[in-house]
Amino acid sequence: MQKKLQVVALGGLGEFGMNCMAVIWGEDIIVIDAGLMFPEAELLGVDIVVPDITFLIENRDKVRGILLTHGHEDHIGALPWLLSELNVPVYGTEFTLALVENKLDEHGLLDSTTLNEMVPGERFPLGPFTIHPIQVTHSLVDCVALAIHTPLGVLIHTGDFKVDPTPSDNRLFDLHTFAEYGKSGVLALFQDSTNVERPGYTPSERAVARKLDEVFAMARGRLFFSCFSSSIHRIKLALELAVQYGRKVALVGRSLTEAAEIAQDLGYLDLPSGLLIHGGQIRDYPANKVCVLISGTQGEPMSALSRAAVDNHKHAKIEQGDTVVLSSRIIPGNEKAIYRVIDHLYRRHARVIYEDGGSPPIHVSGHASQEELKLIINLVKPRYFIPVHGEYRQLSRHCELASGMHGAVGNVMLLESGEVLEFDELGARKKEKITVGRVCIDSGSTGDVVEDLIIKDRRHLSEDGFVLPIVAINKLTGLVEAAPEIVMRGFGAGTEPGFMDEARKIVSRTLELSSDEEKGDYGVIKEKIRQDLKRFIVKQSARRPLIMPVILEI
Repeated sequence: MQKKLQVVALGGLGEFGMNCMAVIWGEDIIVIDAGLMFPEAELLGVDIVVPDITFLIENRDKVRGILLTHGHEDHIGALPWLLSELNVPVYGTEFTLALVENKLDEHGLLDSTTLNEMVPGERFPLGPFTIHPIQVTHSLVDCVALAIHTPLGVLIHTGDFKVDPTPSDNRLFDLHTFAEYGKSGVLALFQDSTNVERPGYTPSERAVARKLDEVFAMARGRLFFSCFSSSIHRIKLALELAVQYGRKVALVGRSLTEAAEIAQDLGYLDLPSGLLIHGGQIRDYPANKVCVLISGTQGEPMSALSRAAVDNHKHAKIEQGDTVVLSSRIIPGNEKAIYRVIDHLYRRHARVIYEDGGSPPIHVSGHASQEELKLIINLVKPRYFIPVHGEYRQLSRHCELASGMHGAVGNVMLLESGEVLEFDELGARKKEKITVGRVCIDSGSTGDVVEDLIIKDRRHLSEDGFVLPIVAINKLTGLVEAAPEIVMRGFGAGTEPGFMDEARKIVSRTLELSSDEEKGDYGVIKEKIRQDLKRFIVKQSARRPLIMPVILEI
């Protein structure tokens, strides 16, 4: 029987983050990326969201390894979750693996996981596949696209990319290899859709240099510089400018310090001796001789910048005349938190510079705009084109863009998370969906999975509050020892005069009308109290708080 090649998106298609894809041939599966997603506001109290990997767990004996395109959280953040269920080798470039090591060490998985380094341009076998990592440029260092040689043809997965002609680490985008694959034939191209709505080209990382130079030249007091901790290009630029303008540099914030240490160890950052000072030494130098690299660009409540903005950080103190630079994009959903931090900074009479559409830019994207997307499609000339990494409107716009490129693309297919794309000698088609979804996790531990029911309860509590009727019953006599007490929280109607008295009467009446046998069965009496109280509250207030009767045995 003819084997079929299947590609399954386990996350990241139709949503931002949770990027994870499986490629299947016969009895072998490889996984590309294992990303997390930061939760929307309606997922109350949830810290991170990871893909549901039921499909991989059911086929655990077939999974040969996980290939990582780069080290951003939306591509590596779910690894601890995935590896706690499947003990398979992980493949990534040097810098990506260094970030992964820290993450696995935190979760106690480092010793049990095999990490294999991929080198751009060097092919290696994995099950029936041959993997060819291709150097690409992005907002992070050491990123690759993956050309996967399968028995039916080559699949190219771009990972996240932009075509930067002047990257700050001088590692050029390998257009030549993409063109070579275009000549020899590519079965399918899976391309990053993040910036498909943006016309033209994404500016080079070096485009930020002009604005930053201007900021360093104009800053009179201390200069606080914040960017994504993984943006090694941007950190490098800030360090070079600090040297040029004679400022000492303090690193404040755990994620930024860790990323800078890794980058220094791997040779991406070359720091002159004596440049770095400890956070505690910031006040030992004149204000115009200090630059503080500080984490917290997204307004995270406990980040170093958020705490400094309200005078709650032991080392970083922002005062009148200081300059604060936010060199990052505003991730959708974080607007309120970020602008709140900016408000606090303005209250301290600091000069705040953030992405406001001005020119030259203080931040440039790491994702390809329309012309770069077209360039790669033209070079690769795939038989099948599938957009990845984006919400549905972006995938849809990307399909339109590719469909308009007659001669460069064979068939365009829009795939959503859970859909199976099957290839054989006759072509490609969508098959039945598999189980996908998201798993919500509290406090970052793989053990604290939050079920849908819990989120439903949290939403219920946040909207209508709760009511606790407390009844004391004598265990021996079955008599009610005292008048029922009622505790209410987050329930507005409970403050109205006479409401509490009436509610107590309802509970007392329920107890009076119940037999001794019912009072002896706490499950029954609790349910009777709940039902009667619920009927009264709904009638009085049209609200439905969570009612949890408590029986005290005396």
